[in-house]
Amino acid sequence: MPQFRIAPLALAALLAGVTTLSPAEDYAPPGGFVKGSERPWSYTPLNTQVATPATKAKAWVRQPLDAFVLAKLEAQGITPSPEADRHAYIRRATLDAWGILPTPEEVNAFVNDKSPKAHEKLVERLLASPRYGERQARRWLDLSRYADSDGYNTDGTRPNIWRYRDYVVNAFNADKPFDRFVKEQIAGDELWPERTEALIATGFLRNLPDEINARDLNLKKQEVANDLTDTVSAVFLGTTLGCAQCHDHKTEKITQKEYYEFQAFFANTSWKDDVSPLTGKAKADYDAQLAKWEDATKDIREQRDALLKPIIEKLETDRLSGFVPATRESINKPASERNAYDRWIYHRNLWTLSGRTRNAENQLKTKDKEAYAKYEVLTAQLKKFDHFKPKDPGYVSTIVELGNDAPPTKVLFKGIYDRPLQEVQPGLPALLTDNTTLKIEPTTTSSGRRTALANWLVSPDNGLTARVFVNRQWAQFFGRGIVETSADFGKTGSKPTHPELLDKLAADFVKQGWSVKTLHRQILLSSTYRQASQARDIKQDPDNKLLWAFPRQRLEAEQLRDSLLAASGLLEEKRGGPSVYPPIPPNFDIGGQRNRWQTSEDPRDHNRRSLYVFVLRNSPYPLLETFDWANPQSPHFKRDVTTTAPQALALVNSDLVLGWSQALAGRVIQETGGSEAAQIDRVYEILFSRKPTAKEKEKLVAFLNAQEALQTAQAGEVKKPHLPEGWGVDPKLAKQIDGFYKAAYKREPDRYERTAFLSYLDQQAAKRRKGDGGDDSADDGGGAAPSATVAVASGAPTKGASKARAAAFVDLVHTLVNTNEFTYRF
Repeated sequence: MPQFRIAPLALAALLAGVTTLSPAEDYAPPGGFVKGSERPWSYTPLNTQVATPATKAKAWVRQPLDAFVLAKLEAQGITPSPEADRHAYIRRATLDAWGILPTPEEVNAFVNDKSPKAHEKLVERLLASPRYGERQARRWLDLSRYADSDGYNTDGTRPNIWRYRDYVVNAFNADKPFDRFVKEQIAGDELWPERTEALIATGFLRNLPDEINARDLNLKKQEVANDLTDTVSAVFLGTTLGCAQCHDHKTEKITQKEYYEFQAFFANTSWKDDVSPLTGKAKADYDAQLAKWEDATKDIREQRDALLKPIIEKLETDRLSGFVPATRESINKPASERNAYDRWIYHRNLWTLSGRTRNAENQLKTKDKEAYAKYEVLTAQLKKFDHFKPKDPGYVSTIVELGNDAPPTKVLFKGIYDRPLQEVQPGLPALLTDNTTLKIEPTTTSSGRRTALANWLVSPDNGLTARVFVNRQWAQFFGRGIVETSADFGKTGSKPTHPELLDKLAADFVKQGWSVKTLHRQILLSSTYRQASQARDIKQDPDNKLLWAFPRQRLEAEQLRDSLLAASGLLEEKRGGPSVYPPIPPNFDIGGQRNRWQTSEDPRDHNRRSLYVFVLRNSPYPLLETFDWANPQSPHFKRDVTTTAPQALALVNSDLVLGWSQALAGRVIQETGGSEAAQIDRVYEILFSRKPTAKEKEKLVAFLNAQEALQTAQAGEVKKPHLPEGWGVDPKLAKQIDGFYKAAYKREPDRYERTAFLSYLDQQAAKRRKGDGGDDSADDGGGAAPSATVAVASGAPTKGASKARAAAFVDLVHTLVNTNEFTYRF
């Protein structure tokens, strides 16, 4: 066997990473798509002339899409499933459209609607509700890697990014044409710079994870460019373009050169987080008032700045010395000498300055107490002018460009940021289109590159954007896309089950003005969607890929939490605004930064929809994480459905979920009166949108009897049994509290005000008992003092309204919210 030896010098060069490839100018990557070759179906323009297939069971076809599904079924000798009963349909459709359960009243109204247009009326009501936008926005936020913090080590808060979340909600509620939606998010700052909404929309690009303390801003620039390239290509084009970052794509005809040509569209993309949301007269008024405040406080502020100046200068010197040499070179250049690349680095450097005043204050406090005392006096004087200062409107986070000349984009050897090869210009992969070079028109402040890309994404030349979006919508309703790999329409992706159907839906979507609501209406009213979900033994298609039944699906994390809140009557439907912090378990660490999670003071905020819960990128809200939330570190294309022990334990053992069960039990008792049979019916109607069968009722009563016996046996060991919310409250007292609020505030109290009032009365009663020498610890076991709960509220459980029976009813409710019939939609 021959022996091969490597010369020491060659080995040293290899270990040092020196390449012996041809010079950059000779770079000629193989494997690209050759113009004129046949493209895969997914990369061709939309077929607008797809013929609807003929079917035998013509009466089953309610929407054109049904014909495509039925034709496949008939070809395999499979019959569709019967239509789902109305109870199942409205629960299914409401969860899909709104993300929460329908109320029993909504269910009964639909079930009893005898008109032939009952389904149409229901769907129109669902699409018209503001809840629709909240549900649809959540799925888009999955794709945009939305979070309220940066990620990486510091995971700093992004205080303004919630505006993007609200923009998405409003866009779906208003049925903003999807092509406009795309353009605003990719290039809103270039296309409509005068519109605050368009600036907010570019939050799609701003959502990338980031690290404020990065030392190498040259590397950071490349990381940002990679993120934007990979995100846009995967989300809008369903193409794994990122696989060509380091080498030619291994399976698709996409070269590494084409990857960087696509990346060149984002070469000049930066961002600002301090843009005013005010426009017109409102901004002029704010600026005028702020100028008056600044003039009145100029002397005080200058004195404060003078005390901090030496420390800030030292911090600035230390900070600059922490950057790598190449980064310092761009930062230290005079403004007149900075090129487009230097401008990006310098502008990014400004972000790291955001906390320097706070850091300087802390150092002044510890290092110069005398100066800090002066600083505090000046701060107190400044606060006296707060009434004169205009209210801070907050800021907008938006994408910007720093000039109309973009930094160069170069192919990188093996994707290594400091190993550049040849320079490339903005262009599209030949696999996607024959017109790989787009017309780019710079503005006075921007390169215009993203505008060119945004226009192409929704142009007739590109069928991918419509196909990919429509496929995701199909997956949202049926649990699986027509192309199951929703972010990969290439060779390594799944073969489409109904390619003609996808083309038909996508072409109609474009033809009908890119209307998402129109697309959803077609799906919701189709016979395919209206099928029952009962399992069947279909050997030709055991996985139900051809949709011979409606696929059962577990509720997503947000649907589960929001439906529990809605069922318990606790859901607070305030919309929009900064994200909120509901309570978290005391043993939950939040990634070692528990002090970051400051529980919202207003208890109403604790029960807002999950959409509005603060998304800490590195440490998600515990209940949502347990049920497979969308991790925002990268675009999330499909919700996982895992089955793990922590999920069952979270529902069974969580004090939070138990509290919701107590609230639901209290709601049921209040709404039904003293009939236990009515209570059982009602809890089923709330959770399952139907009444229990006779056999189920027998089992439920047996469960109540067993739990009552258990509660009675444990009464001496349990100080406070789990009782329905409001159990034991004197109804006369409750009416008196309501009367007080009506007289004082012209309205009834909400549940938080009523609870606070009762708590106050209990405290006063305890003080009186203590003053009379009574036992301050007296309690009826339900958490309310006897003075406020001298009578059991009407509507308490029967059998003497015993505490044990009431606790057993809570156990019954808590068990039902843990069943598959609640956690799944059928």
